[in-house]
Amino acid sequence: MNDFPEFMRRAGNKISTTSQYTPGIAGYVFDGADGSQITIWTSADGGESAEHRHDFDEYLLVVQGRYTVIIDGRPIPVRAGEEYVIPRGVRHGGRSIPGTRILNAFGGRRAERENRSSA
Repeated sequence: MNDFPEFMRRAGNKISTTSQYTPGIAGYVFDGADGSQITIWTSADGGESAEHRHDFDEYLLVVQGRYTVIIDGRPIPVRAGEEYVIPRGVRHGGRSIPGTRILNAFGGRRAERENRSSA
């Protein structure tokens, strides 16, 4: 597979570009009853994620490709099938290669939908 299934990419779950730290990626969000979120991201062309931090823990699983987490200027490559946890409050950014797909879980609300009325 080179993309997430269509049912995971429904328009009502599309993440707004204002909730993205990486230009040119496509993301979709799913909400947990406790305020947590799971997101899926596809980086068709690769790209860099601006440095940021969250008030909650972040888990990432690289499904395809490679994502390099950058913490304190130190690159941490995460390849397909590998996982990484970023503790709350840690400033981080990253880079993806073309074709990278990632599943993230966040311990809090991370993303807003593009069109809340269709969610």
